[in-house]
Amino acid sequence: MKFNRNNLIKSSSPYLLQHGTNPVWWQEWSKEVVEYAVHEKKPLFVSSGYSTCHWCHVMAAEAFSDEEIADFLNNHYVCIKIDREQRPDIDQFLMDFISSQNGSGGWPLNVFLTGDLRPVYALTYAPVKSRNSYPSFLSVAQKVFEFIEEHKADIPQFHPDVNFPPKSQEADMISIICRYYDPENAGFGRGQKFPSHSTLLYLLYLLSVEENNIVKEICINTLDTMRLKGLNDHLQGGIFRYCVDSEWTVPHFEKMLYDQAMALWVYSLAFRITGSQRYKQMSEDFLLCLEDSFMENGVYISAHDADTGHKEGATYLWSYEELEKALTPDELISFSETYIVGKRGNFEGSNHLIRKNDNQVKDIENKLLVIRKGRLQPSHDNKILCGINALTAISFINAGRYLARPDLEEKAATLIHNLIRLFWDGKSLGHSLFKGILQKQSFLFDSSAMLVAITMLYENDKSWGEIMNTFLIYVRSFKDEEVWIESRADDFPCVSAALFDHPVPSSISLAEMGLARAMILKDEVTPAIEYRQPLQSDFYNLQCLIANGLFHIFTSKEFIPWNLLPANSLQKRGEPETDCYAGICRLL
Repeated sequence: MKFNRNNLIKSSSPYLLQHGTNPVWWQEWSKEVVEYAVHEKKPLFVSSGYSTCHWCHVMAAEAFSDEEIADFLNNHYVCIKIDREQRPDIDQFLMDFISSQNGSGGWPLNVFLTGDLRPVYALTYAPVKSRNSYPSFLSVAQKVFEFIEEHKADIPQFHPDVNFPPKSQEADMISIICRYYDPENAGFGRGQKFPSHSTLLYLLYLLSVEENNIVKEICINTLDTMRLKGLNDHLQGGIFRYCVDSEWTVPHFEKMLYDQAMALWVYSLAFRITGSQRYKQMSEDFLLCLEDSFMENGVYISAHDADTGHKEGATYLWSYEELEKALTPDELISFSETYIVGKRGNFEGSNHLIRKNDNQVKDIENKLLVIRKGRLQPSHDNKILCGINALTAISFINAGRYLARPDLEEKAATLIHNLIRLFWDGKSLGHSLFKGILQKQSFLFDSSAMLVAITMLYENDKSWGEIMNTFLIYVRSFKDEEVWIESRADDFPCVSAALFDHPVPSSISLAEMGLARAMILKDEVTPAIEYRQPLQSDFYNLQCLIANGLFHIFTSKEFIPWNLLPANSLQKRGEPETDCYAGICRLL
């Protein structure tokens, strides 16, 4: 390899390709690149992000396109770009470091390291020129290089903290969640509002265990706010990544596959628990969004960009004049009675659509959607991530059960078959696929999501038994004594898997759920487990409900239609025919 040039143009990552024309001599992570840095006695500058990240685009256009900055980086560092979705192990190591340094992190995640991988300093966005509280990126790079030159012998190794979130008592769970609930605006926290998928799943399944008016109010208020306000794409279905304000008005406009998958599960379960048709409609909107915006060749792409033509949210916004031109006077009146629209708008002079109510104006919405589809569209990241696709299959299965749509369970079975064909070679599971190039590195998240999906398919069809046993053994291979390993790469030290269930279930939570479900279905004993800190480990806490006997285990000679069972149920074939729940088995 020639390291005195930008080599990303050869990459199999849409994100890295976006940086392929930067004057920075970017390299992909590899043993050869790290060895080159050691040989040249240069520190590393490693920048991690993903293709639909707005601030990643900003830094690509600003600091990483600046000739002076590029010249300094090229002469003093070996520069490496990471796609966090392809190398979550390296990204997690870097994120652990910035979190230990600053208390939080984000993307782009920029870290300076010694050649032997001792991190020195980390930051997120930095401008070309100093402004407000942001120092210029060049000044940071210069100061860090000087520090490394003076102190490199004294820079310690960094060992990420592998402590799990603290354990929690069952009696305290709801009070802790209530402490963080925003009763004025719904959702959790007082700042930016993210869709808390795992927390909502835990609370909704808890409602299937017992009635709780406080939990029900939290769920309904949050689900309705997410549905009516700025997080939701009211014209095409699906949700954006998060809202930048506590009132859920203005979203960060990227659309991620994992959000659509998790929210489909949440809203279909909410329909099953509450019977509300508005949650059924929301679930159907997610299904349309997945097919219309994410499906490619039987699998699902990763994401859609926040930006259109370098302007955030441009595709989705409407000036009042555009609405007046698009709609008849009567249509505009009807639309204004349903949506909050005004001449000043709510985002940089334009309107991001927010509903006032559930009035039906489908014809008008379809008319606007046709116009919107004629605009320049956001770019998309069309790499295929195995684990997120498996998570999508899990959501299809659950939506099929809760919406009484067996066709969705069949769709999930087809998706899992496709993933096995594309990623499984009989011994290991690949991670990412882009333009026919398979990333063969194996990750705990992918194998665990596959196992959970397969155990669910096995409940309907015992022919999945052999592959379930295969993946059960495979998932267990990621555990060293009591420690789960995220990946065993030959170019980076092993990184312990994390236990944080946002925005998707953690690898550990999925692994524990997959193992427990498989053991239950194989009539093996599953030990009870203790709850962990709410809002951090709520998918794990959902697994606690299963392990601690708060899911019905139905054993029957014949398959029982899912709409005849409680939402918190598993089923398997056998005799005697029983319903085992809360430590008691009753004959059917």
